[in-house]
Amino acid sequence: MKCCNRKFLCTFALKNNKIVNMNNNMERIRFFNTTGPCNPDRHYMLPPAERLVGAQLNRYIRDELYWILHAPRQTGKTTLLQSWMREINSGGEAVACYVSVERCQGQSVPEKAMPSICNAIREYTHMAELAVPEVTTTDVSSMLSNILGNWAAMVAPKPLIVLFDEVDVLTDDAMISFLRQLRGGFASRGAGKFPVSIALVGMRDLKDYIMKSKNGTSVNPGSPFNIKEDSAKLSNFSKSDITKLFAQRTAETGQQITQEALDYVYEQSKGQPWIVNSLFKRATLRILDEDSTETVTLEHVRLAREQMIEARETHLDALAVRLESPEIRAVIESLITGEPDPLLAGGEPFRICMDLGLVTLENGNTPAIANPIYREVIARHITYGTQLAIPLPTWQWQKPDGTPDMDRLLKEFQKFWRRHSEIWEQKSDYTEAFPHLLLMAFLQRILNGGGRIEREYAAGRGRMDLAVEYQGIWYIIEVKIVHSYETPKMVIEEGLEQIQTYRDKIDSGASAYLVVFDRRPKTQQTSWDDRIKWEQAGDITIVSA
Repeated sequence: MKCCNRKFLCTFALKNNKIVNMNNNMERIRFFNTTGPCNPDRHYMLPPAERLVGAQLNRYIRDELYWILHAPRQTGKTTLLQSWMREINSGGEAVACYVSVERCQGQSVPEKAMPSICNAIREYTHMAELAVPEVTTTDVSSMLSNILGNWAAMVAPKPLIVLFDEVDVLTDDAMISFLRQLRGGFASRGAGKFPVSIALVGMRDLKDYIMKSKNGTSVNPGSPFNIKEDSAKLSNFSKSDITKLFAQRTAETGQQITQEALDYVYEQSKGQPWIVNSLFKRATLRILDEDSTETVTLEHVRLAREQMIEARETHLDALAVRLESPEIRAVIESLITGEPDPLLAGGEPFRICMDLGLVTLENGNTPAIANPIYREVIARHITYGTQLAIPLPTWQWQKPDGTPDMDRLLKEFQKFWRRHSEIWEQKSDYTEAFPHLLLMAFLQRILNGGGRIEREYAAGRGRMDLAVEYQGIWYIIEVKIVHSYETPKMVIEEGLEQIQTYRDKIDSGASAYLVVFDRRPKTQQTSWDDRIKWEQAGDITIVSA
């Protein structure tokens, strides 16, 4: 194998799963992958089948079953399907093929979607060096079942297994036709007749789709789905998985990582595979040199985290774009404010957010953003325009030693809130969470580049907690809202208890500020002069607005 550029001509050879430069015997080691499916020859990876929940792969072939796999993007679904396809084909007892129908995005009618799916089947069989099936009908209502039947006959006497990926891009009548044609061939499945096993893979469990035909008539969701055996999931990495993943690099390069850094990777990612790989990749290839054997520390991973967020990589940017949806925006706003909502977790928007991997049930029963990285990305995305609109300070916000003068900073915020909040709120998509978001935008604008903000918010907590770190010093800020059914005194008393608990968790010696916004109707509010207050309750400062 050869590669060339304007200055060099290098010859390479494959040796022990590593690409070796034959000119100078330099080896190109594997790396942590964040783009596309993983390949064990090129990437550090763990067998994705070990993270399957509710699936029995061998039984699906043996008992000729159809099944569903759903998980958020970039968690390893395609890697699993392609590796399983290779494993099946290497055994020689059956023929398996991976087929992505992503090209059908936006094609809601069978007249467009069915030919596209059939073309995808032909292209993927060609890429896999398998027999390429023909379509022998122009009837879109039977076109898919036709090509699958012809394909099964071509590979006979071996049974055919088809792994359909990105199925959830299909919508409306296209989805209905797709499922009905699979269901139509299910009864006759067998070697030489129809695929014996089919996997339908996407971000969402198909049973969650509310499908309607083109004329608006509701379709019975049970009928197209009643041939599936299981709805399996692909879980995130566990703590031990993250340790095993980096151990592969240690074994190949000798590079170590501290336990503190590993713990931080899990804490920030909650095991989300793309985030884990991205943090490791940046720490080992960008924060440190590619050939460095220096131990990866907590500080390296923290820098990698900040770089990853600021770079707005595709995975995170695509997640942030979802916030443009009013339904998803309503879920996120409820989590930011922390207000209890008995209908939240039971609604379709929350289930969509769960399937996207955007939210989770914390400790099994509390709706929350899935991990701290997503919390940060969401907060920055929502407040980005607001940050840029906030003037840079002309007042002194740092003390002589370079640390923040948090008292001065929050007093200036009180002035800013009084002058601008009513007008700016009219332009906000997040009315209920507007105070929280404006305060975060203000802090981010002032501290940007010199500090970091840790954010905690979840449904039912009745508050948002912020921990600001600058030059190694922590400042605790808790945000509370006064509603029409309570008084400022009630909210402050509750907030003082809550902030002490949060401060003990972060740094018991940190300066603490309870920021209280009076959001009662105008008829219940006092004047601005009475609302803007600065009080002390022991060593906790109460900032009212």
